[in-house]
Amino acid sequence: MSIPKPNQRTGPMAGHVRKGRVYKSPLAATGVLRIEDWIKDDLPDLLWPALVLAQQGNESVKRFITWQKAVQDGLAHHGEVAFVAESLDGRLTHLVELAERFPGAAEILVEEATHYGLLSQEVCRSLGSYPRMPVPWLAGESETKPPELAELQLIRDALLGVLQDGHREALIKCLRTWSTVQAGTFSSDAKTIELLKYYPGDIRTRSAADAAVRAAWGAHKAAVLIDDPSHFDPAVRWARVFWGANSMTSGCIRSRDVESTDEVGVEKEARDTKEQTSVDPAGAEAAPTPMPADGANLRQLTMDLLSSFIEALETAPMRLYEKEHQEVISGLVSRAGRDLIAVLSAPDLWCIEHSSHITRMLVEIQIYLHWMAKQDSSIYREFQEYGAGKAKLYARISEELPAEARTAGFRESIDELMRLSHNHEVLDHRVVDTRDTFAGGKSIRAMAEEAGLLDFYRQSYSLASGVSHSEWWSVETHAMEPCLNVLHGQHLIPSLSLSSGGNVALASSWVDHFYSLVRAGLALLGTDETAVSTAFAWLEESDGDEPWPESV
Repeated sequence: MSIPKPNQRTGPMAGHVRKGRVYKSPLAATGVLRIEDWIKDDLPDLLWPALVLAQQGNESVKRFITWQKAVQDGLAHHGEVAFVAESLDGRLTHLVELAERFPGAAEILVEEATHYGLLSQEVCRSLGSYPRMPVPWLAGESETKPPELAELQLIRDALLGVLQDGHREALIKCLRTWSTVQAGTFSSDAKTIELLKYYPGDIRTRSAADAAVRAAWGAHKAAVLIDDPSHFDPAVRWARVFWGANSMTSGCIRSRDVESTDEVGVEKEARDTKEQTSVDPAGAEAAPTPMPADGANLRQLTMDLLSSFIEALETAPMRLYEKEHQEVISGLVSRAGRDLIAVLSAPDLWCIEHSSHITRMLVEIQIYLHWMAKQDSSIYREFQEYGAGKAKLYARISEELPAEARTAGFRESIDELMRLSHNHEVLDHRVVDTRDTFAGGKSIRAMAEEAGLLDFYRQSYSLASGVSHSEWWSVETHAMEPCLNVLHGQHLIPSLSLSSGGNVALASSWVDHFYSLVRAGLALLGTDETAVSTAFAWLEESDGDEPWPESV
């Protein structure tokens, strides 16, 4: 494989490979680089060893190694040494294949795991709390039972332990290596073998060995996928169930919910202890601003609509595996509500001259939501990638500013933009797309036409100007925040903290438009109607119930 040579030699994107209006780093331009999220796809499949190590410590991995050997000996008479070794890599879905191929294998697996202390009551209850768990017989549970606080704590510790401890991650990923070594089917170069010979006991080489194990694990997975692209499909299906179940057993946690930054416990995560209230996104009521009496309620109404939108999302099942879908839709709707709340605080802005950006923003987001709903679901990830690439571009342009023109905080601003680009510190993989929109350059007008909203675009959007395009880097930094509930897989949630910051008929039209966005967003996400009804129960409409928007 040859790495393309850069053909962009000037400007902020110097050193990139340009094709049309798309700029890629030489590494990204090879087309073979894939950035994977093993936490989302693979960690649920490795939940069993993660739970054991969380409960019993890293030393318990030695009992897994002994268990592997005992199971191999118990199944040796079948003569399929390599298959058995590969199936004992800690993955739940591989245990399914093993039990299906060899009658009696499940009994041997459970018997040896019990003998070596790998199936404590807490571990079994935690595994058994998930519906459609791949190997329910491993947990010995006849039916799925919702997790209690103790199980939530253990599952949280399992996930957090792997996220925070690179050595623990390596130990779990080394289970396949140890299994194949014991079976005599492992092969590697001499340097790697020497590095792993005394792993993990040799403290001097542990860090290097951890890195080698993690790298080899990823390389092996890629090699398996080349031979069999569908090999890990069962693991992905289980991951969808895992993250979806977590969204129902624990709620989102914001930084403002945490009194101490040292650690976030699950006490506040349990759904049955979570209080649902109508929250002012600003955290406290803003100082009153003189405004027309008949427009005074518009800001509070918009805050209540936004709070109910977020409540409906967080009390309904969430598709945490496909988190980009919910992040983008909820982020855009949240951004619209936040902008509208800020403008409704200043009646001087309630006119066309100073508020055209509000009209354009509402129309633009409406078009985005309905157009993206007609595309493949990957469009939501592409929307985020486009915004992240723009953040990288803006950071590089800012670097061009002469030293004498740089004010205090300049470096911090560039660093923040680079963070929002989500580029790797070493591997420059972030693609910069300078086309006009995230949809391959397709104009807003073209999107509106394809979504059946051309008249809406012509009559509303074309009159407004000078407003940002809601690129993801801006939505992420202003309208979203990380959910601190580790059980939710590091997804982003709408922030409830606002930045500090008369034509009543016009302002009322904005609120009406925002309400239509809220209902459209919930409908496009397929949010549970019971959760929506509960969240909006306070809203009494003079003309009867608002019809639920049809799917687009």
